[in-house]
Amino acid sequence: MTDTTTPSQLIQGRTGAWEIVMGLEIHAQVASKAKLFSGAAVGFGAGPNEQVSLVDAGFPGMLPVLNKFCVEQAVRTGLGLNARINKRSQFDRKNYFYPDLPTGYQISQLYHPIVGEGVVEVEAEDGSFFNVGIERLHLEQDAGKLIHDLSPTESYVDLNRAGTALMEIVSRPDIRSPEEAVAYVKKIRTILIYLGTCDGDMEKGNLRADVNVSVCREGQYEKFKATGDFSHLGTRCEIKNVNSFRFISQAINYEARRQIEILEDGGKIDQETRLYDPTAGETRSMRSKEEAMDYRYFPDPDLLPLELEQAWIDEIKANLPELPDEKRRRLMSQYGLSQYDAGVLVAERGKADLFERLLKEREERDPKLVANTVTQFVSTYANAVGQEITSDGVFRLTFPRVDEYVLLVERGVVSSRTAKELQEAMADSDDSPAKIVVDRGLQQVTDTGAIEKAVDEIIAANPDKAAAVAEKPQAIGWFVGQVMKATGGKANPAAVNDILKAKLGL
Repeated sequence: MTDTTTPSQLIQGRTGAWEIVMGLEIHAQVASKAKLFSGAAVGFGAGPNEQVSLVDAGFPGMLPVLNKFCVEQAVRTGLGLNARINKRSQFDRKNYFYPDLPTGYQISQLYHPIVGEGVVEVEAEDGSFFNVGIERLHLEQDAGKLIHDLSPTESYVDLNRAGTALMEIVSRPDIRSPEEAVAYVKKIRTILIYLGTCDGDMEKGNLRADVNVSVCREGQYEKFKATGDFSHLGTRCEIKNVNSFRFISQAINYEARRQIEILEDGGKIDQETRLYDPTAGETRSMRSKEEAMDYRYFPDPDLLPLELEQAWIDEIKANLPELPDEKRRRLMSQYGLSQYDAGVLVAERGKADLFERLLKEREERDPKLVANTVTQFVSTYANAVGQEITSDGVFRLTFPRVDEYVLLVERGVVSSRTAKELQEAMADSDDSPAKIVVDRGLQQVTDTGAIEKAVDEIIAANPDKAAAVAEKPQAIGWFVGQVMKATGGKANPAAVNDILKAKLGL
C-alpha cells in the first residue's frame, strides 16, 4: 500500500477521497511502589514471579485492599487533563479466562470511572493547535505475562505484572491523521511525566496505546460531529498495544488503507481487534466481534464504592506542578522565545529544566543562544548516547561543562564554525571546554591586525572582484568566505565585515 495521505488529512482512493477518524485508549502504568490491590512491589527487571502476592496470584480467600496512592495519582492525572473528578466511583469485575489472569477476572471501572470528561490541547507539526476530548480515565489492574520462547512445547507465566495499577485514558474520536495521533500520545506522555504519575517508558510497556481506526467519505465526519452521533460513521477496528510513536503512525496508515481497499471493492469492515506486526509492516486479526463478548461486568463485591472528599481533591490540585502548556506560555512571555523553541523545550521536562538553570546561573544571558544549545547540541548528544536530559545535563555534557560552553560562545572566544568543533570534542572528552579550546587552537581571531592582513592579501590577489564590489555590494560575501577560509574559520565575522567594508569603500 502506498502512502497517499494529503496535507488536508484526506486519503485518495480509487473511487474518491476518504477521511480517517480515530479515538485512542492509552494505558499508562501508575508510578507507584506497590500494586493497585496488594502490597507487592512494582519494578522492572525482577526475576519471574518474584513480585507476586497471594492476592495477585488469586489464592482463595485473598481480598483486595485499594492502594490510596494509586487513587491519588489517578486524581492528579485527571486534574492535569482538565477533566472532571468524580467524587464517587466504583470498581467492577470484567470476567474472562486467560492463563496470565489467575482470578479469572480483571478489576476495572466500567460504569462509574474515577475521572470523567476533559480536554487536551495538542500542538501539530505545523505549529497549529487542535483539541482532543477526553471521555474518561479509569483505574484497573494489569494482567500477567505469557512467555512463549523458552520452550518449543510449553508457555510460561510470569505474574510480576499482575495487579499492577493502570490508568486507561480514553479519548473522543477527535483524531484525524497519523500525525495527530502521534502528537496526541506525545502530549499525554509529557503531561504524565510532568505530573509524576507515569514514567512514560514505552520500551518497557509502561505506556502503550490501543488505536481505534475507522474511515468515512470526505465530509461525513463533520456531519456526524455536529450531531454528536458517531455510531454510523464507519465500523472501527482496534489495534492493540502499540508501544512506539513510529509504530502508531505506521499501523494507522496501513489499517486505514486496508479498510479503504475493502470498502472500494464492495466489501464490509468486520469490527475486530488487530495487532500490528512491525516486521511485516501490517496489521493482522487478533479476535473478532469484541463488542459481542460477554464480560459479565458487575460491581466487585469485595470493594466498596470509592468516595472522595472535595477537600482532598483541592489539596492535590493545589500541589500540581507547572504543566507543559503553562510552562510553554511562561517561557514565551518571560524569555521572549518563539512558540516553536518553547514547545521543543517543554516537550521534555529535562530540557526545560536545564534551559532555565543555565539562564539563572548568569545574568544577562541570551535565551535564544541557551535554547539552541539545549535543543540542538545537548539534545543531539542525548539521542546519540541514549540517555535523557535532566537539569544536571546528560552523561559527559554535565551542567558545568554546558554552562562553560555557553560562556565561551557568549564571550566570542569561539566562532560559530569552531563552536561546532568544540561540541564534537566535548562529546568525546572529559576535559573542560576552555582546555579543549586552548589545546586545539579554537580561539576566535579578534586581533584586527591579523584580520586586516588577511583582507589585504585577498583583495590584492583579486583586484577584478574587488572593483566589482562597488557595483554589486552583495559580492562582499565572497570576500568574507575567503577571509574565514584563510583564518581557518577563526576570524570574528563582525570584524571581518567591518574591515572589508572599509577597505572596499562600502
